Amino acid sequence: QVSLVESGGGMVQAGGSLRLSCAASGVIFRLNNMYWYRQAPGKQREQVAQITVTMTTHYADEVKGRFAISRDNAKSTVYLQMDSLKPEDVADYYCNANGPSGHWGQGTQVTVSS
Repeated sequence: QVSLVESGGGMVQAGGSLRLSCAASGVIFRLNNMYWYRQAPGKQREQVAQITVTMTTHYADEVKGRFAISRDNAKSTVYLQMDSLKPEDVADYYCNANGPSGHWGQGTQVTVSS
């Protein structure tokens, strides 16, 4: 059974930082492209960052230069370092393995106060 468990969300002031983690089990982690998505209140879920099995990364334009995705295959964990957070980054953040038809975590909430 596949399980993705996010942690690290919380409340931070604008300009601050948070680091999200997602621990995976039940999958051969190193063989999965990993993603972070987010869903803001009243909006559709959107892809924030991707890291492939070859460590190639991609980012949504809105977070380029502020967010960094990384993975530790030995720990079956993917991370999202979020710096210079803005109020518009407020959302539930979801870890995903292998895209929208793949596996999802339960989400972790990020709140940014202005």
